Amino acid sequence: MSIYNKAFLSELRRIHVKTAKAITKKKSGRGFEMSSFCGWDGEILVLNILGTPSAKKDAIGKSKGSQLKISVTAAPVAGKATDHMVKFLAREFDVSVSDITVVFGRFNLNKQMRIRAPGSLPAVVAKALSEAENT
Repeated sequence: MSIYNKAFLSELRRIHVKTAKAITKKKSGRGFEMSSFCGWDGEILVLNILGTPSAKKDAIGKSKGSQLKISVTAAPVAGKATDHMVKFLAREFDVSVSDITVVFGRFNLNKQMRIRAPGSLPAVVAKALSEAENT
């Protein structure tokens, strides 16, 4: 049971998502905005993530608003779940761990990651990028 009420947690999530968009805009230097949970900044794929630690299996889920749900089996202790998520995403995107940067959210469920020159794209990401390109 959480000591925080649902309204507070909802507002906190809204602020994190708003911050993610602002950081994305600032980091790119070109002021690009993502229409979904992902977008390109040159050869770098930017992902806004809603993490779920201590899951039964590592998995990339569906989008939830402007975030992509990603579950990992690691417990949320001292950033270990985020480290595990980076390793999982490195396999999924066919890159080395050093090609993934955690922009923010190392100790939080709301994260933004930048993946340099992904070798492959999971289906949900490829679909979102193609839809954004066609709009």
